[in-house]
Amino acid sequence: MAKTEQIKQRLKAKLTLKTSRFSRSIFASRNRLFIYLSLIGPGIISASSGNEASGIATYSVVGAEYGYSLLWAFIPMTIFFIFAQEMCVRMGVVTGQGLADLIREHFGVRWTAVVMLALLIANTGIIIAEFVGIAQASEIFGIPRYFSIPLSAISIWWLVVKGTSTRVERVFLMMSLVFLAYIISAFLAGPDWGRVGREFITPSFKLETGYLFTVTALIGTTITPFMQVFVQSSVVEKGLQKEDLPVARADAIVGVLSANTIAAFIVICTAATLHVNGIRVETASDAARALSPVMGEYAEYLFAVGLFGASMLAMGVLPLATAYSLSEALGFEKGISYSFREAPIFLGIFTSLIVIGALVALIPNIPQIPLLLLTQSVNGILLPILLTAMVLLTSNKEIMGEYANSRRFNIFAWFAVAVLSTLSLLMISKTLWDVFVG
Repeated sequence: MAKTEQIKQRLKAKLTLKTSRFSRSIFASRNRLFIYLSLIGPGIISASSGNEASGIATYSVVGAEYGYSLLWAFIPMTIFFIFAQEMCVRMGVVTGQGLADLIREHFGVRWTAVVMLALLIANTGIIIAEFVGIAQASEIFGIPRYFSIPLSAISIWWLVVKGTSTRVERVFLMMSLVFLAYIISAFLAGPDWGRVGREFITPSFKLETGYLFTVTALIGTTITPFMQVFVQSSVVEKGLQKEDLPVARADAIVGVLSANTIAAFIVICTAATLHVNGIRVETASDAARALSPVMGEYAEYLFAVGLFGASMLAMGVLPLATAYSLSEALGFEKGISYSFREAPIFLGIFTSLIVIGALVALIPNIPQIPLLLLTQSVNGILLPILLTAMVLLTSNKEIMGEYANSRRFNIFAWFAVAVLSTLSLLMISKTLWDVFVG
């Protein structure tokens, strides 16, 4: 009897120990999840904001013009994008400084002025394009732009100026969910998934001017300078420390993967509907309207919802990225958590860009295509300069210490810079040719 009791006690003790270990494991997993959720934001918001109105227009045109044949380009684009975002996240965490701050300190005022001027011109053009995107999306639902543009501008301004950094980040993350509309649209389109899979893994090259420059536009739309500026400034404002770097990297990678997945689904959607029917489009709203006779009016509305949400997100991120970079370059206080009295230059730049973008977008029949060509050209000049600065900064052991780039990392980074620089130069050349010769 005594032995039986002893056996029972031992079994109970073992069961209690196993239960305790299991509970601790669950608790540790929950803790890791909560830590990740508390630190995510900058990477996902930055990457998602790249799928803005002009980006959606580019992806729609790619699908309508070339079908599935350019899906392979998303593989190298994603790899390059991850490398770029990771460098900025790492710099922000290790140095506690924004990208413009570091460029000013290590490359001088002149280079900083050139970069900031280019960024201001390019971002202003894209901000205007976002307001135009909001107008186009709202008009699909029968809401005039003279109502939707001012309301959107006031909403974003109020959120940033009157809200906290945590609230702004949460709202931006919620806005990112609207991109699910494009995944749904792609599945409703009923594409040939077998062919989709094959096109992802079998690159097809055409020595045609239009094809080559479409590839260039695709990459240039996906990796833009403002994303790098925003993600680094956001990491700094969030106050992430070196021990947070693994989570910050994960945030950046998840952001890039999700953003490029959405972009690919936009291409798949328009390829499965517009390309097979020989329909050509120039803007995202053209694509939305063209989907209606092919897939029904709900597809048009779904696409328009995605366009509206994407434009709203980018309309908040772009002025912030510009305000961050200019304030850093000029040495002024910056941050969403500051009031107008504490950071007048930062919030003044943000407000001015919102007002300018809204007013210009209200002009009837605004020439949207020339505006996008201008911003793409400026971004094409700026991107190689910014990427070169990023690689040089992250390679500097005096700045980065033990977190500096490895030799293997640098080999790939310089290869990526060379490829993107070549494509950017091709884009600029084609744009200038179209303007002055074509």
